[in-house]
Amino acid sequence: MIFLIESIVLCLIFTLTVPLYGLRDPLAMIDSYPPAIVARAEELGLVLRERKRRAPKVIAAKLVFCLIAAVLLAVTLRIFNGADTFLSGFVTSFLLWLVVDWYNALVIDCLWFCHSKRCIIPGTEDMTAAYHDYGFHIQQSCIGIFIGLPVCLLTGGLTASFAWVV
Repeated sequence: MIFLIESIVLCLIFTLTVPLYGLRDPLAMIDSYPPAIVARAEELGLVLRERKRRAPKVIAAKLVFCLIAAVLLAVTLRIFNGADTFLSGFVTSFLLWLVVDWYNALVIDCLWFCHSKRCIIPGTEDMTAAYHDYGFHIQQSCIGIFIGLPVCLLTGGLTASFAWVV
């Protein structure tokens, strides 16, 4: 029951942060769009071709987010799940990561993004097929699984080292 509640809470937090941020300004989430749409946005001059997707600042921000997520997950798993070993922390955090990853791919991307007029970037309205590229979103979800591995490994290590919590 605790795992279900944690899954729902994490999906809710994800829904309130990532997609709503992108709905205010679709270009803010341009790196989450299928390549054909990104290319059109670049052609239209809406985004710079040489944008700093892998800039040190962007990478540092993502690493800090991953570290914070790992610490919060470890503390949460220790307090609410009673996880006190590396394996219990890793497995539970990875299962939670999978829930959010699949929720993102299936609900947020394939159902919401692919069919929401608010996600359409001006000048790309004619690219219906590109917006409905479900394969792209599933592929990105698979990449997301591998991104979660180091975060969950860190969470497992932190879970074991937080034995003093509760």
